[in-house]
Amino acid sequence: MTECFSTETYNQQLENKVIHLKKLLVNFVLPELAVYSSPISHYRMRAEFRVWHNGEELYHIMYDKKTKKRIRVDSFPIATKLINQAMHAILPLLQHNQLLRHLLFQIDYFSTLSGQLLITLLYHKKLDETWLTQARNLKQQLAKQGINANLVGRASNQKIPVDVDYVDEVLPVGDKVFTYRQVENSFTQPNAAVNIKMLEWAITVTKGLSGDLLEFYCGNGNFSVALAQNFRKVLATEIAKASVYSAQHNIAVNKIDNLIIARLSAQEFTSAITKQREFNRLKDIDLDDYQCDTVLVDPPRGGLDDETLNTLMSYKTIIYISCNPHTLCENLQQLTQTHNITNIAMFDQFPYTEHIETGVVLQKLN
Repeated sequence: MTECFSTETYNQQLENKVIHLKKLLVNFVLPELAVYSSPISHYRMRAEFRVWHNGEELYHIMYDKKTKKRIRVDSFPIATKLINQAMHAILPLLQHNQLLRHLLFQIDYFSTLSGQLLITLLYHKKLDETWLTQARNLKQQLAKQGINANLVGRASNQKIPVDVDYVDEVLPVGDKVFTYRQVENSFTQPNAAVNIKMLEWAITVTKGLSGDLLEFYCGNGNFSVALAQNFRKVLATEIAKASVYSAQHNIAVNKIDNLIIARLSAQEFTSAITKQREFNRLKDIDLDDYQCDTVLVDPPRGGLDDETLNTLMSYKTIIYISCNPHTLCENLQQLTQTHNITNIAMFDQFPYTEHIETGVVLQKLN
């Protein structure tokens, strides 16, 4: 392992993040910050690379965000060992296949702790049955090298799975095991080891809470599936169709009988619950059947909109999962007018970067 991925280097970057987060939140009254670390290498479950054509040779590249210079990538220690194995195996096979390499500009790799792998080939051309035949052959060639991967081809307005377009992840969380279907090109937590710690933290901080749970931005049900055990009922919302499909599958495969997904955005659900609008997508869900004292939000980097923030302030308990400490800080300025911060944790989802993932629990003031 290179010096860059030493324990000392990792611990120093983690400490720098802790210092930075505490500085950002210095104006809030905080309990002790819990810090959850990552494996120091091979932690990232997905990776995307541009493909550079240098005569007959093909290789993976990335671009330096600051200099915009092209960087050749022959190995990628932050990605799983399975992704690294596939990176080394697939390029020689593509290099000698004129049809599969022609106008290929990107390869995406998506792996799981459970040993599944999905590879997406992206093209500047229309894909046809000939491509599909060659892609099937490529899958067989990879299998001969011990790499069992599902393949997907993408082009403008095209998506062609050779078999399926998903992987099934299996996560041991506390004393339970959860299975999550994760669809290609949809959001999933990138660091599975840290995701397990996030789920265990969320289960712990929600034990013993009263009422039902409402979750905004539920994605594939990552949190809601795991947290259903702590609540009478769970109502979760998600707008992306692929994520809703995955969430429905994950509810069934994990035998969760008290969780329902509504395909609505946070703003739409806010309009529905305040009786401002009616939605046909809620026709089979009686919102009056839910007594949601707890709400969980895992918003995008832009944080929460004003209307959703105002809605949250009426709930007894707020669980806020943040991928951007700056918008978290902005949102907490409003939420702490009605709530106290009773628990806070930092999760190192993205080691060696400036990204910080934070979990905050807020309890309504008496």
